[in-house]
Amino acid sequence: MTRITSVEVGRHDLALVGDFKFFKSGRRPSVIVRLTDDAGRIGVGQAVPVETWTYETAESVETTLRHYLAPAVLGADPTDIPGIHARMEAAIRPSFSVGQPLAKAAIDLACHDLWGKTVDQPVASLLGGARTREVRLSWTVNAPGLERAAAVLEEGLRQGYAHFNIKLGPPQDKAYDLQLVDLVLRAAPDGFHWGDANTGYTLDDALEQAPRLADRGLRALESPMPPNRIRDYQRLKRQGALPILMDEGVVSAVDAAEFAALGMLDGIAMKVARCGGLWHAQGILDVMRREGLTLFASGLTDPEFSLAASIHFFAAAGLELPAALNGPQYLDGRGTSDVAFRATADRVRLPDAPGLGIVPDPATLANLSFAARA
Repeated sequence: MTRITSVEVGRHDLALVGDFKFFKSGRRPSVIVRLTDDAGRIGVGQAVPVETWTYETAESVETTLRHYLAPAVLGADPTDIPGIHARMEAAIRPSFSVGQPLAKAAIDLACHDLWGKTVDQPVASLLGGARTREVRLSWTVNAPGLERAAAVLEEGLRQGYAHFNIKLGPPQDKAYDLQLVDLVLRAAPDGFHWGDANTGYTLDDALEQAPRLADRGLRALESPMPPNRIRDYQRLKRQGALPILMDEGVVSAVDAAEFAALGMLDGIAMKVARCGGLWHAQGILDVMRREGLTLFASGLTDPEFSLAASIHFFAAAGLELPAALNGPQYLDGRGTSDVAFRATADRVRLPDAPGLGIVPDPATLANLSFAARA
């Protein structure tokens, strides 16, 4: 048995490449956690807050980690992942679902990284073993005008992408959404494409748009409405025009099981960072397999460690569809300072070193300071 003897926390923000509507500052904020155990081994994790997408900000994540989660896990066995989450849940209680999951994801990822190094195995092996050695990526098309959208689409094709996820909904109107889908389908008729409204549609909008999007060749509609619109999701799923995916709102296995039982969804666009890390993600995946739900992959413009955790998870899950992990699209250095881990065209290779398998640049860890230590 090993014990966590220190927890360090610090900000690490990355430069953005291009425009993505969720980021207003020109930087992608993240918060790094580094754990050290009593044998001197190191595990590193990362939280990726986006205040325009979730209620967690970079500032709230950092203070939560420093003042609540770091003291809670000090002295714990980092290989006892359920025990780590029990400690974090006792420190920051859930509301409807997991409380402050983005902050908890940083601890979860660092523990998995440390666990893998302890047993000399990559994280994918800890999750049951890799079913694939690489993950295909989908390119995000997000633009307020068709001319700009065409340029974004052309850049994706130039970089070797064949599959596209399309941002729909406000501030775009419904007519523009259809034009945007037409543009993508004409440019890449053989790809796998789906739309993500980021909860921006009303039920009437979704019922009207779903058949039109299906007629154009779109393969699924993600997050059309806020997740608490339970009856609206039930009605849209009953319409049957497109497979309906949930994203926001599915944060634990309990959420996934309840929403499936209520007939609200056909699949889930999984985000490891959104649900408190790999442990909850694995629980959600187990529910999806039991309920026959389709696994889609998504992310929060994840850099470095968060991206690596996603690749390990989806490789172990045997993901068959392209993954909307757009850190390599929107972040400088394709989202990582570890050149061995960078995406090549639309593929990311699974790291095979122990733990998360990432070797960060010293600048990534430069702002760390102790939050708790024995």
